[in-house]
Amino acid sequence: MTTITSTSKARLGALAGVVGFLAFVEFTSGVLQGWYTPMLTDIARHLGIHDADVNWLEGSQLMLSALVVPIFAKLGDMVGHKRMLLTSTALTAAASLALPFTDSFAVFLVAWTLQGFYVVWLPLEIALIWSRARATGSGSVLTARAAGLLVAALEVGAITGALVGGALVDALPLWIVLLVPALAVVACFAVILFGVAESPVVSGGRFDTGGVILLTIALLAFTGGLSLLRLEGGWLAWLLVAGGVVLIWPFAVWERRSADPLIDVRMFADPALWPVFLTAGLFGVSVLGAQAPLSTFARTDPAVHGYGLGTTGFATSLIIGLYLIAMIAGALLYPVVSRLATPRVALIGASLLVGIGYLLFLPFHDAYALVVTNMAIAGVGSGALVAALPAAAASAAPSWATGQATGLTNAVKTVGGAIASCVFGIALLHGAGGVAESTAGSFAGYLTVWIVCGVTALVAAAALVVVPKGAFTDSPAR
Repeated sequence: MTTITSTSKARLGALAGVVGFLAFVEFTSGVLQGWYTPMLTDIARHLGIHDADVNWLEGSQLMLSALVVPIFAKLGDMVGHKRMLLTSTALTAAASLALPFTDSFAVFLVAWTLQGFYVVWLPLEIALIWSRARATGSGSVLTARAAGLLVAALEVGAITGALVGGALVDALPLWIVLLVPALAVVACFAVILFGVAESPVVSGGRFDTGGVILLTIALLAFTGGLSLLRLEGGWLAWLLVAGGVVLIWPFAVWERRSADPLIDVRMFADPALWPVFLTAGLFGVSVLGAQAPLSTFARTDPAVHGYGLGTTGFATSLIIGLYLIAMIAGALLYPVVSRLATPRVALIGASLLVGIGYLLFLPFHDAYALVVTNMAIAGVGSGALVAALPAAAASAAPSWATGQATGLTNAVKTVGGAIASCVFGIALLHGAGGVAESTAGSFAGYLTVWIVCGVTALVAAAALVVVPKGAFTDSPAR
C-alpha cells in the first residue's frame, strides 16, 4: 500500500492550484482563437479591404508562430517558464489593445501578427507543470491529466468566444467588441503574475543568437514562399520555399556545434521523441489546415454545384461547435486511456481516430448527420493529440530541454498546418467552378483534403508504433 506523505500532498495541492490558474489562461487563448472568426467580414469592411486580404492576417500569424515558439521555449528553459509566459502575455495584451483603436490595415496587420504570441502559452504551461510534477514521482500521469484539462479549457474558450463574439458584433460597435478579448488577456497577465509560481529549476546558459538568425531566415523564406504560392504562385514562390528548406541544413550544423543550442537537434534522433515531432507535423495538416475547407464545403450549395451541404452560417457553426466538443472529450479521455493502457497506445489510438474520421468523408459526405459524425470521430482523436503531444514530449525530453521539446511539438505542428493550408488552397482552386464568377472549391480538391488528412494521420500512427513501449511513463526504463 502506497503512503502519501505530507510533502507529496503539499506538492500536489500546489500543482492543482497552478493548473487551475493556467486553465483560465488557456480559456482566454481559446476565446482569442474563436472570437474573431464570426466578424472577419466586419473587420474587412472596417479596414476598407477586400475579403481575400483577410488571408494576410492568418499568414502573418503563422509565420510568427513558427518562429517565436522555439525561441520562447528555449528562453523558458534558460530563465524560467513563468517569466516567458508573462512576457508573451504582455506582448499579446499590447497587440490586442491596439486592434480596437485603428482603422489602418497596416497597423492592424502588425498588431494582429504580434497577437500571435499566445501560441507559446500551452508549450510553456506544459513545461512549467512538468517541472513541478516530476518531483511527485508521477510526473507523466499528472502532466497528461493537466494537459487534458488545459486543452478542455482551451476548446471551451473557443466555443464561448465564437458564440459570444458572433452575438456581440451584431449588437455593439466593432471597437467595443474587439476590446473584450484584449481585456481578457490583461486579466491573464494578472492571473499568471500573482497565481503561478516559477519553475523550480532553470538551466541558465547563453542565448544562441546565431541559431536564431539562421532559423529566422529559413522560416521566413519557407513560410513567405508558401504565402506567395497561395496567392499567385510563380518561380519566386517556389524559390523561397526551396531556399527555406535548404537553409535548415546550415541551421542544424550550427546547432550541433553549439554548446548551448536554441534547439538540440539530437532530440530528433531520440527513439521516443522523433515520432512525437513527426506526429505533430502530420497532425498540423488536419487540425490547422482542414477547418476552413470543412466550413466552405458545408456552405457549398449542392443544387448548384452537385456537392456540399448548403448549410446556413448558424448550421455550419454547429458543425464546428460539435467538433470542438468532441475535442474536449478527447482531451479529457486521453489521461484515462493512458492510465488504463499506456500513453503510447493512447497516442496511436488518437491518430487512428483522426485518420478514420477524415477517410470516412470519401464515401459519406452528402448528409449533415454524416459530416457531423465524421468530424466527431476526428475531433475525439484531435483533442487527445492536442493534449498528448506536448505532455509526451515533456516526459521524454532531457530535464534541461523540457521547454524546447514542448515548443517543438507546437512549432512543427504550425509548419505542417502552413504547408497543408497552401496545398489545400491550391487543390480547391484547381478546376473550381465552371464559370469565372464561381467561388466554390472543386470537389476533387475536397477529396484531396480528406485523403491527405486521413493518410497523414495513419502515417503518424505507424510512426508511433516504433516508440519504445515504456516511453512517456514514469518508469525508469524508457
